[in-house]
Amino acid sequence: MMPVSIRFILVRSIILALLVGSQLYLFLRGDRALRRSRLSPRRKRLLRLGLAGFFASMVIVYLCFLSRGAPLQHASPLVLYGFVYPAAIWSFGSLFSCLFLLLADLIGWCARLMRSDGAATGTPAKGAPDPSRRRFVQTGLTALAATPVLISGYGAAHESAGCRIEEVSLSLGGARPFDPPLRVVQVSDIHAGLFMTPARMRHCAEAVQRLQPDLFVLTGDFISNSLAYLAPCVKEMARVRSRFGSFAVLGNHEHWYGEPEEVIAVLHAGGIPVLHNSHRVVETDRGPVALVGIDDLRFGKPNLDQALVGLDRAIPTILLSHRPDIFPRAAARNIPLTLSGHFHGGQVKISLLGVDFSLAHLLTPYPEGLYQIERSHLYVNRGLGTTGTPVRLNAPPEITLFHLA
Repeated sequence: MMPVSIRFILVRSIILALLVGSQLYLFLRGDRALRRSRLSPRRKRLLRLGLAGFFASMVIVYLCFLSRGAPLQHASPLVLYGFVYPAAIWSFGSLFSCLFLLLADLIGWCARLMRSDGAATGTPAKGAPDPSRRRFVQTGLTALAATPVLISGYGAAHESAGCRIEEVSLSLGGARPFDPPLRVVQVSDIHAGLFMTPARMRHCAEAVQRLQPDLFVLTGDFISNSLAYLAPCVKEMARVRSRFGSFAVLGNHEHWYGEPEEVIAVLHAGGIPVLHNSHRVVETDRGPVALVGIDDLRFGKPNLDQALVGLDRAIPTILLSHRPDIFPRAAARNIPLTLSGHFHGGQVKISLLGVDFSLAHLLTPYPEGLYQIERSHLYVNRGLGTTGTPVRLNAPPEITLFHLA
């Protein structure tokens, strides 16, 4: 298997190539449109210089952000909302604008090829293209190409803000059901960083506290791209006071940007024990419940068998795993409930005719929500934060409240 560092560099390189390539294509297309326009030569020259400056600055931003671990760790609101957010929104939306325009260019190229083939075989031409019709088509294409950027702005400003409380009622199948049901609150994928500030995390922690949890569990990816964000995240999550404690597991971002031992130490110091291939039996006023936690399935060293060693399997059990793909193995061991995150519900999801489409839906059978194998259940939380871009569409941030009997 490819080492973690090499895979990480490869992923970053692919993202950088896509971003730079999209900006270069959009610049060339914009420059071509300006050269064909009826503007005066002086205005053309000024606009082309401005266009070149804009796209060059975006490429410089990509190189800076993707070559550093945590740029602008403490960005001021002016820098954050006046520069970082607009740049991120443009970058994400322009990728889709680029794809749309590439498709339009491909269709145009095919049409021209068919016309040239028709001319070669003696098919009568339909006359010269109408300039006014061409301008109308170009204006329409430009408007449609701008739509993804506008949608990205909506997704960052509206759908990524706040958090939705999802409530789920399940039975853990114990000999004595919890009465009243145990209130377990799950938070996942906080991604503390530029787009998840301490103020936003404090708001989320207060929302969790209002749910009066008996147990508070966090299923990994506390940080976005630097350990510098970990301590502020832990400080805000430690505000939650649950009756029987808070517990956590690590995600892939903790492995990408830090050492597990260091992350575990910071969480423990904040009063949040990490279940690292281990378990904890919690004595509640309604009987015991076991919490089992494993390391990240892909970038960590997960060991479910080790985590279960010495555990009385008659005790109602909840497994915490950042990635949900452990579920079939958990069900085979008759673990009643597995709680996961990681996929953000797709983060950007399109729903058509009752079918959901997103990158997550292509990568896993468990992108979000509740799943069942025989008597075992899995719940996949959409997470609070975002990764790569502050944009969410049709996959709002989530805090989950479980009523467990």
